[in-house]
Amino acid sequence: MRIVAQTSRRVAAVLSAAAATALLLAGCANTTTPEEDSATASSPLIIFAAASLQGSLDELAEEFETQHPEFAIAPIVYDGSQALATQIVDGADVDVVAFANEPSLAPVTDAGVVGESTIFATNTLQIAVAPGNPKGIDDLDDLANDDLAVVLCAPEVPCGMASHTLLDDAGVAVTPVSEETNVTSVVTRVTNGEADAGLVYATDVAAAGDDLEGITPANADAAVNRYPIAVSRSAPAPEAARAFVDFVLSDSGQKVLAEYGFGAP
Repeated sequence: MRIVAQTSRRVAAVLSAAAATALLLAGCANTTTPEEDSATASSPLIIFAAASLQGSLDELAEEFETQHPEFAIAPIVYDGSQALATQIVDGADVDVVAFANEPSLAPVTDAGVVGESTIFATNTLQIAVAPGNPKGIDDLDDLANDDLAVVLCAPEVPCGMASHTLLDDAGVAVTPVSEETNVTSVVTRVTNGEADAGLVYATDVAAAGDDLEGITPANADAAVNRYPIAVSRSAPAPEAARAFVDFVLSDSGQKVLAEYGFGAP
């Protein structure tokens, strides 16, 4: 019996030493920094944004991640604000909402998804035409010409609302060949030669570079879009969401937006 007891004590000692060694090795293997642990543990930031923001917001997201390595941003979801609002109200996960006008955010606010929003940029419309303006379009009056193929945004989306405000203010009636669900589609149709002209944001013309030419209507100030940004009340990554909104509103964020042609709030 004495031999059995001694053997049991030896086995227990060996097992205890092995467990301690395993714990020590596990501690040595954990070489991640607190920032890396935080980035791994937190959910990537989910942003739903108006199509007209694509270039500027992609750059802002890149700069934000550089300055805040503890946060990660998922690929931003871009579309017409109206379409995005429907997805959000239907239950899509989202942290930050950035739309092209205040009316398009109203359904999201009314549904209780977001609370207070902040205006972070403004934008105006231009007539987008092919380089060199081959049709000789000078102002909105020319868009009423039946010989021209004109493309507009659908009335329910922000660029469509602004287009109709602009045309109504000038007393011009236009029959478009198509009404698109977002401003990017209007840009694409004019760029591809599928339309002679379209009403798009000044920022879209600037982003198109040599592929488009923009004509500023005489009454451009009649339709100025104010862009709101807000944090979801049920944001999966609330800390990152608040930090990103603060960055967009900062001097650095506003500088990037201005470089893309957006006006100050």
